Amino acid sequence: MNETSNAHAGTERRLIAETGTAARVAAIAAPVLEQLGYQLVRVRVSGADGCTVQVMAERPDGTMQIEDCEAASRALSLVLDTADPIDRAYRLEISSPGIDRPLVRRSDFERYAGHVVKIEMTAPVDGRKRFRGTLLGVTGETARIGGEDGEGAEVMLPIDDMVEAKLVLTDALVTEALRRAKAEERDTREGERATRSERREARRHRDAGPVNEMNESRRPSGHDRPTAQNEGE
Repeated sequence: MNETSNAHAGTERRLIAETGTAARVAAIAAPVLEQLGYQLVRVRVSGADGCTVQVMAERPDGTMQIEDCEAASRALSLVLDTADPIDRAYRLEISSPGIDRPLVRRSDFERYAGHVVKIEMTAPVDGRKRFRGTLLGVTGETARIGGEDGEGAEVMLPIDDMVEAKLVLTDALVTEALRRAKAEERDTREGERATRSERREARRHRDAGPVNEMNESRRPSGHDRPTAQNEGE
């Protein structure tokens, strides 16, 4: 996986976006999420078992923890209740993209180069609308797709013309996700250890301060020493 990150990921335009009601929700949700430090991945409105509005979001580094989902849910609930983009009762769900995530931004296609993807186009390319293959990279705003086995002709697919693009759950993708999770956990532990060490050092200096002042105050001055000697004599 390409680890190159986009410095402006929070404001990077989504090349694959929603239509209809989902698009109205997305237009409201995106700026709210950006203010919280997240970026919108996808909105889906489903009528099964009532109405469910699913908002998929993440941090610019691709992470999204439970507490992040809770914070996003609180903020979006207030804004959506006021804007009222849906004409019926609905249930709001906030989720992370998951391992077999959608790809919606150019940086997504760059980051996951080397993994298998499924893509559906708005119009046929070489007589087909659906493609599955290895994501080879991005040229401009066009994704390069090759055969899963490394064979077959390379296909160039404009990202703007995609209805949907998502990763396929493979052993390689799971392994990469586990590796990233372990690295993030290790970084978190190291950060916590560094914080504890800094706190111990700060306490040590704080506790040592008064002792040094007390010792300094008890030390006889140069002017006092001759007096003490005279009194002893």
